[in-house]
Amino acid sequence: MTKFADTEKTEKSNFLFDQLLSGNLPQGTIYLFENRFGVSVEGMQKLLSLALSRGGEFSELYFQYHISHSVTMEEDIIKRTSENISVGVGVRVISGERTGYGYTNDLSFDSMKAAALTAANIADAGSSLEAADLRTAEASRQIYDLNRALTATAFQDKLSLVRAAYQSAQNFDSRIEKVQAFLQDSLNYILIANSAGLLISDVRPQTRLFAFAVANQNGNRTSGHHNGGGRVGMDFFAKQMTPEEIGKKAAEEAVILLDARDPAPGEQTVVLGAGQSGVMIHEAVGHPLEADANRKGTSIMSNRMGQKVANGIVTIYEDPTIPQFRGSLNIDDEGTVTQKTILVENGKLVNYIQDRLSAQILQMTPTGNGRRENYQFAPIPRMTNTVLAKGESDPEDIIRSVRRGFYAKTYQGGQVQDSGKFVFSVNLGYQIEDGKLTHPVKNATLIGSNIEILNNVSIVGNDMGFFLGTCGKEGQSVPVTAGTPTLKIDRMTVGGRQ
Repeated sequence: MTKFADTEKTEKSNFLFDQLLSGNLPQGTIYLFENRFGVSVEGMQKLLSLALSRGGEFSELYFQYHISHSVTMEEDIIKRTSENISVGVGVRVISGERTGYGYTNDLSFDSMKAAALTAANIADAGSSLEAADLRTAEASRQIYDLNRALTATAFQDKLSLVRAAYQSAQNFDSRIEKVQAFLQDSLNYILIANSAGLLISDVRPQTRLFAFAVANQNGNRTSGHHNGGGRVGMDFFAKQMTPEEIGKKAAEEAVILLDARDPAPGEQTVVLGAGQSGVMIHEAVGHPLEADANRKGTSIMSNRMGQKVANGIVTIYEDPTIPQFRGSLNIDDEGTVTQKTILVENGKLVNYIQDRLSAQILQMTPTGNGRRENYQFAPIPRMTNTVLAKGESDPEDIIRSVRRGFYAKTYQGGQVQDSGKFVFSVNLGYQIEDGKLTHPVKNATLIGSNIEILNNVSIVGNDMGFFLGTCGKEGQSVPVTAGTPTLKIDRMTVGGRQ
């Protein structure tokens, strides 16, 4: 991959700020780039052809205008606030399996031309193609809440959210020693043009309110966290999850852990609770299903298409179309309209997570999963909202079916190898004794391999919960969601200290 040398900068746009302060978002991304930066359709057409001038098969422009804010409260004061605005364009050229990429944060034609020619240098076929005439397209759905977007909300209203979460955690119990609450919001204007004639745009809000609490009892310190958000506006924190609820759950977890024991290690029956266990599905199952790892033969799922990889009661899908979720997208970062994609159906592998390049090489169809962190990166196959479909069993019946075992509720993180082997750290778990949750457990790890665990799923609950995360891959971070119902795993290794 070729990168066009440049330095990042931030830029203030009075044009945009004036509209945000008036509570009116700019009407249309094409309008924004043309009127604020002078980027015309004719100019984009020329750039796409220049990018193909050395013989590439496909060229693409990815324009981005991104504005973000954050507010952090700790030690009873507003400790930090930040504001960042970035603008730029990435130019991609594909020739066979090779990708050339250039980018610049200077949207003058000469600078964009230099980026396009840099990307074009990966192909030297002695002939060139002309880009097709650009035609404006629109996504067939709007799944974001752009009403009362936080980026266009008064600063005092944001402070009220952060303070409410902070005070809720602080006042939950006298043993709460330390609290941190922070709010992040952003608005992302995306414009994509490619040599196939596509011209499409998207305006994406993103919000997350996070609370972290530390409890202390006679020197025994424990911590808990909770968060809420998505592609939502202020109404989310009034109608779906209040800041008080976020703060309370963070503090509650920290206090429960004060009485937690270390786990009984060894192989045992494990019940994964709904929601936070989504991180395991994301890391241990989702990443091996990304098409780039499979076309390169580095995934445990390579060459298993059509084969049984899980118990027949397991179905896993990708769904970027779920309204207002953190990983949801109207279009992906290649301009492909998103869709729900079944990956594992009744235990059988039926599809991979595809972007344009991997789909072309594997002779499959793009699934709307080409994503990138920002204009400085080429898109790669990424998860959005990854879900293990719910089953028919009552979650309480699942716990009642276990005579002795371990229940995993929240996590600290984990590691997964290409071989599918994984280790996850559990923040809060419970011992299961005679079909009931008894003592809280800390310092536990879950150890296994993905295909083994998928085949050991014996009961799937009829509930569902979701984990909000930020996924890192090849130096790029993107927002994601992962969902699971309550799951019973017949055999799994629990690591611990006893």
